[in-house]
Amino acid sequence: MTPPDLSFVSETLLPTEQGSYRVRAYRDHASGTEPVAIISGGLEGGVGVPVRVHDECFTSEVLGSLKCDCRQQLRFSMDYIRKRGPGAVIYLRQEGRGIGLANKIAAYALQEDGHDTVDANRLLGLPDDVRRYDAAAFILQDLAVESVRLMTNNPRKVRMLEELGVQITGRIPILMAANEHSAGYLEAKQLRMGHMLG
Repeated sequence: MTPPDLSFVSETLLPTEQGSYRVRAYRDHASGTEPVAIISGGLEGGVGVPVRVHDECFTSEVLGSLKCDCRQQLRFSMDYIRKRGPGAVIYLRQEGRGIGLANKIAAYALQEDGHDTVDANRLLGLPDDVRRYDAAAFILQDLAVESVRLMTNNPRKVRMLEELGVQITGRIPILMAANEHSAGYLEAKQLRMGHMLG
């Protein structure tokens, strides 16, 4: 099912450090967020299109945080669709697995006391993951993509997109090297959230 409160706003060409892309902006009137599709090549009628559904991470993508691999995953995905496309990165504005930036910072503070990412959320009375993917399903339908090879390590994302009617014909892993700051976070994602990290 596609959300009736999501609408297309505009499209532009965007030169970046990683090459040129088409960027299509949407507006989600229910949540007030503005997801975008970052596109390389022609997608209409595409089968097995490489697609990354990526969730915003201000701390890594803007501030350069080393606590997660989100920035590296985003750059990998943009490079992948440019070199092996056509493809798309759908960028959703749901920070911190959907809990928001301020709550994410509060969870980080608890992680400094030795709690992992899952327990930190729970100590704050927050769910493990409240991200939704109906906007991504709507955007893929709007782009006339028939089926995708999803760039993800997250089985929840695969399951939720399939439940929304997205045809997933394969998965492209995104495996980034851990550093001293991200190792515990990645381990928790694998052991406690089932992420497929090898």
